[in-house]
Amino acid sequence: MLQLIADGLIVGSVISLGAIGVTMTYSILRFANFAHGELLTWGAYLALTVLGFFVALGGAGPMQPIGPFSFGWPLLAALAAAAVMTALIALLVDWLLFERLRGNGTAIVLVIASFGAALAMRNLLQFIYGTLPDYYSREIQIAIRLVPREVMGGMRITPDQLFVLGLTAVTVVLLHLFLTYTTLGKAMRATAHNPALARLTGIDVRAVIRAAWIIGAVLAAIAGVFSGLTVQIRPGLGFDLLLPLFAAAILGGIGSVYGAVAGGLIVGLAESLSVPLFGAEYRAATAFLVLIAILLVRPTGLFGERN
Repeated sequence: MLQLIADGLIVGSVISLGAIGVTMTYSILRFANFAHGELLTWGAYLALTVLGFFVALGGAGPMQPIGPFSFGWPLLAALAAAAVMTALIALLVDWLLFERLRGNGTAIVLVIASFGAALAMRNLLQFIYGTLPDYYSREIQIAIRLVPREVMGGMRITPDQLFVLGLTAVTVVLLHLFLTYTTLGKAMRATAHNPALARLTGIDVRAVIRAAWIIGAVLAAIAGVFSGLTVQIRPGLGFDLLLPLFAAAILGGIGSVYGAVAGGLIVGLAESLSVPLFGAEYRAATAFLVLIAILLVRPTGLFGERN
């Protein structure tokens, strides 16, 4: 049982980071962006490309890991570079597509456009990188036993998984501080609550929109790298996580960043705990059953505001 909970928290951490971008896009831009999952995939592959560039230049590379981890400093640098490049991709897609539709198109037009953007981004990625899965490192890790087997089956976790959990927690705390105490963070919250009133009070809504794309893309890149680090990198990574991302955003309360984090953890735990009961092929279905059950009790989600 404890092992399933640990696995669920790891999966939930990745889902939470991705769901934050989904809920921010919806709350500020007022449409469901189905291309967001592809930002996770692009972030993962861009980090792989930068890592390969470092190795080609004679850097430390993944064969010289940091302490107990399977990766070295080049992967952390590649993660930072991939986050910046993924943010630029998000801004480019917004400039080429969504910005031109926001003034004249309705929400459904933007949703359909996001489907088209997702298909274009996925096929372009497959054209560049191919369809075979890849890995940041092929180092074999030995899981650390944190809880003895006698206690609810025990719990083992790899150093990479601990790194993912720790950095996810730090990222969420930093995002909370940004939204709570910075001028831009407060402007984003005001715009999400009432865009028209935000314009009247002098808030630069265009800057807020750019910030929403950048933050969402950066978190998506981090989530993509984390998923690739703990599982593998594959072209369908973002597509496979898209439904759990939306389930987490809706479950937590669409528009709530903190709800997206809570929803991601709940979805991850539900998927993990369902495996011994129903099998791995029904993981996504179990997560949606939990989503439906909670929405029947609270239609606005866990952190959504009641009308």
